[in-house]
Amino acid sequence: MANTKPETQLVHIGRNPKFTQKGVNPVIQRASSIIFDTLEEKRHATRHRADGVLFYGRRGTQTHFAFQEAMAELEGGAGSVLYPSGAAAITNAILSFISAGEHILVTGSAYDPTQNFCDHILTKLQVKTTYFDPLIGEKITDLIQANTRIVFLESPGSITMEVHDLPALVQAIRNKAPEIIIMIDNTWAAGVLLKPLLFDVDISIQSATKYINGHSDGMLGVAVANKRCIETLRENSYLLGQTADPDTVYMANRGLHTLPTRLKQHQENSIQVANWLQERPEVEQVFHPALPTSPGHEFFIRDFSGCNGLFSFQLKSRLSTEQFAAFIENLAHFKMGYSWGGFESLILGYQKEDLLSMRQYDFQLNEGTFFRVHVGLEHPQDLIDDLQLAFERI
Repeated sequence: MANTKPETQLVHIGRNPKFTQKGVNPVIQRASSIIFDTLEEKRHATRHRADGVLFYGRRGTQTHFAFQEAMAELEGGAGSVLYPSGAAAITNAILSFISAGEHILVTGSAYDPTQNFCDHILTKLQVKTTYFDPLIGEKITDLIQANTRIVFLESPGSITMEVHDLPALVQAIRNKAPEIIIMIDNTWAAGVLLKPLLFDVDISIQSATKYINGHSDGMLGVAVANKRCIETLRENSYLLGQTADPDTVYMANRGLHTLPTRLKQHQENSIQVANWLQERPEVEQVFHPALPTSPGHEFFIRDFSGCNGLFSFQLKSRLSTEQFAAFIENLAHFKMGYSWGGFESLILGYQKEDLLSMRQYDFQLNEGTFFRVHVGLEHPQDLIDDLQLAFERI
């Protein structure tokens, strides 16, 4: 289905008849032990255990194979590996390719747990991490060392939403050190809005907890790799004990079929809310990749096919402790909570010192209080009214 539109593709992927047993959706197969009737059957399973053949529950069941096949098709990879969370997908992808004494380059606007992993776990392996400005572009080559093994990207960046000049970054890395493994946290794009492997990225990583699942009721990670990396990623992740429960995998596979429709509504709602915020006299800047005010907007327009419901905004002034609580604690529709990508709207707030502690580059920020919002599937006018009342409270 190479030439079909995303909406059509996602209705059909993950529905290979060999995994559905005549149903519309794959079966939910829960298994640890797999029974072999003959020695030859066992030998065959051993030889082909990486090819979607039942071998042992931790290697996957029909439920896992259906979703892995779907994700590889969606992102144009040679295969995919599943994990119990997005954070596990990130950390195990890195561990699969790094060795003691090597060096990793990581975008300075990476997901906070990614940074914590580099700072607290990789340091134990004597792996040095260098963080870089997400808008560095081709100047990334100035940071590549003889022992640089991985470049880890995330676009848009976590919270501050910077969009990489992905072609410039990748081309510069390939020209200087083609052996480097390039990975990207592609959760924001959900494998639909950006196709990193088409830009010669090696591994695209997602928290399927977010938009793929779409209902805030399951934890799952997935990494899609090209032919160069899939075997190493799969086998090392297996050695590290990674697995995912079939029920959550089933829900993620089901979520794929409605993903384009949900993303379009998130996009429509978020742009309406973002435009309203941009006109508020209290707001300094809106960090929404689809708006010209957002860093890397020109790269977003060029490389992405759309946006979703996640963006941020900063106020012109710092809220007091009392104002902060009055703003965020009394919202009717935006609820305080981590994660995003579900049907519901969420909000988190940060003061300058909170945000700067998570930025690993020269990030310029005024004193204004910062908010990250996930605009869900509620009617956008209700969400605007909710925020209107919050501004009135301060």
